Amino acid sequence: MKTSFKSACVALVLSAAAVSAQADTIVEIAAADERFSTLVAAVGAAGLAQALSGPGPFTVYAPVNDAFAALPEGTVETLLKPENKDQLTNVLLYHVDDRKLSADMIPAGSNYFKPLLASERLCITSGRDGVSIADGSGKIANVVIADILAENGVIHVIDKVLLPGKRPACH
Repeated sequence: MKTSFKSACVALVLSAAAVSAQADTIVEIAAADERFSTLVAAVGAAGLAQALSGPGPFTVYAPVNDAFAALPEGTVETLLKPENKDQLTNVLLYHVDDRKLSADMIPAGSNYFKPLLASERLCITSGRDGVSIADGSGKIANVVIADILAENGVIHVIDKVLLPGKRPACH
C-alpha cells in the first residue's frame, strides 16, 4: 500500500511538471515580451494570431520593435490601416516558414528558403558570424537571438523587418 501511494505521488508530480513545462505558442511568447509589441499588434491587425497559435510547425523570424521603428516614417501606421490588411499580411507571411527550423538546421553557406508568402524567397546565410537573412528589398537582417522554442515552432529574433520584392541574390 505504501509503495503504490508513493508511486501515485511520483506520477502526480511528474504529470504536473510535464504540464507546467509545456511551452507557450509563438503568439503567446511574443505577446509576453515587450520587445515584440509592434509585431504582436501587426499580427492582430492582419488576423493571423489564431493561425500562428495553431499546431504549426512554424519558424518565425520576429523583428523587434526597433526594427519596425527603423522603417521609413509612417510605414507601420499605413500597414496597420484596415484597407492595407492584404499588404500587411504579405509582409508578415514573409517572416514565417511552415517548418520548425532551429539554427543548427540551417545549412552552412547561403541558401534559399521559401516563406509562407509563396511567391517569394529569402536568402539565409549561416556562418561563423551567425545567421543573416537577405530579403526582397536588398536589406540584410541579422538573427540576434536564435532558437526561442515554442509549443508550435521556433522564433528567431531579427534586427530588421523583412520586405518582399525581387528575389534576393544568394551566393
